[in-house]
Amino acid sequence: MKVIFPKYLFYKNKFYPDYGVLIDGDTIADVDSKSNLLDKYPQAERTYLSEQTLLPGTVNAHNHCFQSLLRGIAADRPFLEWRDRSLYYYSPRMSREDIYNGALFAFGEMMKRGVTTVGDFFYLHNFGRESDGAIIQAAKDLGIRLSLNRTMYDWDGAPAGYVESIPQAVENTMYLAEEYKDDPMVNILPSPHSLHAATPEMILKGHEIAKKLNVKFHIHVAEEPFEVEQVKKEHEGLGTLEYLDRLGVVDESMVIIHGVWLSPEEIDLLGEKRGGLVYCPSSNMFLADGITDIPRMIKAGVTVALGSDGGCSNNRISVFEEMRMVSLLQKAKTCDALCVNYEQAFQMGTENGGLLLNFKIGKIEEGYKADFVGVDLEDLSMMPLSESLEQMLPNIVYSMEPTAIRTVIVAGNPTVKDGQLITVSEREISRRVRETMKRLNS
Repeated sequence: MKVIFPKYLFYKNKFYPDYGVLIDGDTIADVDSKSNLLDKYPQAERTYLSEQTLLPGTVNAHNHCFQSLLRGIAADRPFLEWRDRSLYYYSPRMSREDIYNGALFAFGEMMKRGVTTVGDFFYLHNFGRESDGAIIQAAKDLGIRLSLNRTMYDWDGAPAGYVESIPQAVENTMYLAEEYKDDPMVNILPSPHSLHAATPEMILKGHEIAKKLNVKFHIHVAEEPFEVEQVKKEHEGLGTLEYLDRLGVVDESMVIIHGVWLSPEEIDLLGEKRGGLVYCPSSNMFLADGITDIPRMIKAGVTVALGSDGGCSNNRISVFEEMRMVSLLQKAKTCDALCVNYEQAFQMGTENGGLLLNFKIGKIEEGYKADFVGVDLEDLSMMPLSESLEQMLPNIVYSMEPTAIRTVIVAGNPTVKDGQLITVSEREISRRVRETMKRLNS
């Protein structure tokens, strides 16, 4: 067992001085005052983070790791043009090694930004399950916790590597779920891509798998107006969520991504059915998708988590950044400074992400996984701090820069020390990215 003593510990929504956390294996075993922990566990290995505040690790609940390799390509273009000139042009060229390198790059960058768990919505199946294996291996090499949100995609207008038949998608998803069922660092969630890229039969199978495995299923819903218009045209004027409800898949297992163009009634329906939303504010802004109605989602009882989306539809991969963006963007839209506060934003980026990825993470409490971020209180972006500590959480959400993130710990193991990755060399990641891009552009 080992115990960590920061200067302040975020515990039960407050910051406590002279507190610590005891880790047994990969799990939090006790949270108590420093003096009590020293008395109870005198033989425990001790780590002191004397100028840091210790937070739960952040959860990036929606990402596409291979897209980090396409950052800066086809920027400032309409959605469909961006898709065709970046995703559809480059992804068919990617080898197994390129897929691994892209995941190593994406996961490494986000880990430096305080992400300890990522939900990767992965559909680049150029090499079948070997593609999935490549990103799982990258996650293991870095030490990040991974929910492989394995995409089920059967629209033949996409590159061939994205597409599987329904039997193939079911077989591959179930195979991976069985293979990793006892791995605490990997979850496998079925993820029909969307109403425009997965047939109703594929979506029904994804829902069926989720029920069988007792997990969530993820699906893009109403990201762009074209999907809403298409569904209304083909299904008697129904909205996207209304049509999915007619299919019978809107329930507590459903996690929608984006949800930009839902009607108020559809948002209420999602809340009534106890569904979830992963919101990607920076990506929605970058692609000019629109603004999801988050205050209505919260009021309806929807569990809202945060995602960065792909590196080429956001350009930054930081959940702390998305915390800031969700609050500021909603304030700007509603002209209501109270509509999404910093406490809600922080919960979206931590605990709520764990709920939507089926991991017991995002809180520093007994029984939760030992995933933490240590923030340097001497970093200028964290100042000033009053003795009452009332500025601590607002500063973390609204002003903190990546330079303040000094320590990252996943499953009780350090992965970032003094602001630098220690599991995989950053120089090695950079070398791999350069080699991959040289091949892709040749």
